[in-house]
Amino acid sequence: MDRVFVTVEVTENNYAAYIEDLPGCTSTGKTFRELKTNMAEAVTGHLEVSKEFGDEIPDKFIGEFELVFRFDTQSLLQHYRGIFTNAALQRITGINQRQLQHYATGTSRPRPEQARRIETALHLLGEELMSVEL
Repeated sequence: MDRVFVTVEVTENNYAAYIEDLPGCTSTGKTFRELKTNMAEAVTGHLEVSKEFGDEIPDKFIGEFELVFRFDTQSLLQHYRGIFTNAALQRITGINQRQLQHYATGTSRPRPEQARRIETALHLLGEELMSVEL
């Protein structure tokens, strides 16, 4: 199964997404959950119209594929700002709170290794939470 990467951006009012491998395929949503649903529908519609008009469809969209949603660091930190404080993120990433704030506001962009530290810390936290039972 091919993985199709969907780029997600957070704005003041909603979420927006696009697929580089499928030009013109975009969607929005008030919530991330809504965006995911809307994007799946947008891909289906885009592919149907492309077939109808005889447009070339990239190989990864023939057969089964999985949509993988990717945030840039700023959008990810904005998405989770009501859930994680910078202090909490510092504890799990080891990155200074002030630097995390710069990433969240877009004042600076993390180096690739810093972005990987954030991603790895969140994945480890997610794995840990998935193993918890109450």
